[in-house]
Amino acid sequence: MSNRKADQLLVAQVLAGNKNAFDLLVKKYQQKVVSVVGRYIDDFHESQDVAQEVFIKAYRALPNFRQESAFYTWLYRIAINTAKNHIVARARRVRGSDLEIDDPEQYVEPQLQDVATPERLLMADQIEQVIYSSLANMSEDLRVAITLREFDGLSYEEIAEVMECPVGTVRSRIFRAREDIDKNLAPLL
Repeated sequence: MSNRKADQLLVAQVLAGNKNAFDLLVKKYQQKVVSVVGRYIDDFHESQDVAQEVFIKAYRALPNFRQESAFYTWLYRIAINTAKNHIVARARRVRGSDLEIDDPEQYVEPQLQDVATPERLLMADQIEQVIYSSLANMSEDLRVAITLREFDGLSYEEIAEVMECPVGTVRSRIFRAREDIDKNLAPLL
């Protein structure tokens, strides 16, 4: 049974009143949703809350799911929209600093231990910085297309469904995004 068919059966069970079937969908897609939301929201705990909100919205909107696209494609669109809405709402709030000057742990960023040489670590760090900087400076259409393809592994057709545009437009956006990243990486390589 295909992934899409399995999801359709679970959706049908949820709509028939089996709430445990939705739990299975949550378990299946929880990490992917957290990953998507995490690209928009840096704070881990905040992104967890937003991911939970995504599933609540999806559960409430499930009767409107027409099954013309894959369940994950539909859920992914909800995740992106919820993350964007959260960013807009957060920007409207006036907040003070959450960091305590006396708490040095707030400033420490955990890093993975690696046995690579210092030069290789520096180069990898520089490449990562250039890639993330390139993504941050791209238009939203290019950034979403390239992240859906490279980080989530979605097909061009799935990306077209998520972004609600033709496949040719998706291919063009991904090409332009890769071109931009390559241009920015050229001085390092």
